[in-house]
Amino acid sequence: MAGEATGREAERRARRASRRAGPWIEGLARFGYAAEGVVYAVMGGLALGVATGTGGRTAGQQGVFALIAAQPLGRPMLGLVAAGFVGYALWRLVQAAADADGEGRDARGLARRAGYAFSALAYSALALGAGRAALGSGGGGRSARDWTAWLLAEPFGQALAVAAGLAILGFGSYEVYQAYRAEFARYLRLGEIGGRAGRWVVRLGRFGVAARGVVFGLVGGFLVLAAVQHDPEEARGLGGALHALIRQPFGPWLLGVVALGLAAYGLLMVLVARYRSISPG
Repeated sequence: MAGEATGREAERRARRASRRAGPWIEGLARFGYAAEGVVYAVMGGLALGVATGTGGRTAGQQGVFALIAAQPLGRPMLGLVAAGFVGYALWRLVQAAADADGEGRDARGLARRAGYAFSALAYSALALGAGRAALGSGGGGRSARDWTAWLLAEPFGQALAVAAGLAILGFGSYEVYQAYRAEFARYLRLGEIGGRAGRWVVRLGRFGVAARGVVFGLVGGFLVLAAVQHDPEEARGLGGALHALIRQPFGPWLLGVVALGLAAYGLLMVLVARYRSISPG
């Protein structure tokens, strides 16, 4: 009971702090959603070029950072992406600590809020990678294979790698479930978009979220395989998972569909930046 009371008090304090910083938090959140949209749209475009044979290469977020940095004015643009990811990470922390989306304190709500906290950590790492690339100090960092090799060399590393892979696979599966349920739509002000256009946004979102779930599911599956075989070369990041698709039967078609889905997810995030209901606390 004492622990629960302490948790509720911490939540109330987080809400009061987020209300005071409300306009800043909302602006950062919207900026962050837009930055995520840009990265996924570029990722999807690159993969679509590979699928159609018109050039390009499959790439995850870090590969996209390197590509943007190589363009004219790319580093300033990448600096904006990094700032956007910082804003997104802060918004995720507000969602977790202040329960900005009203998830509640039951098991499902707490699980979702824990997911928001983990997302904040992940996007903080992405912000660091984008910032390093913007400064010209390299945005690649360690690859999925490097991290897997390090983990497998640690005590209980194989079990931890399997658990991490299953967690990522579970996240991907949950994304596909969210796509089916169109969970993202409950946070959007669809009335402002319009009836017919709003229905197309929901269709676009389902396609995009499902494609993202498939890619993360592949990443998780490859990590489990790497752990079971004790071979870090089997691990893949997002770019590697996309590349693996093209080596399958009907690979260009599979990659093309997923690439369009990732581009759709990027467009969805831009629309989310404009039309999502955001209440800091």
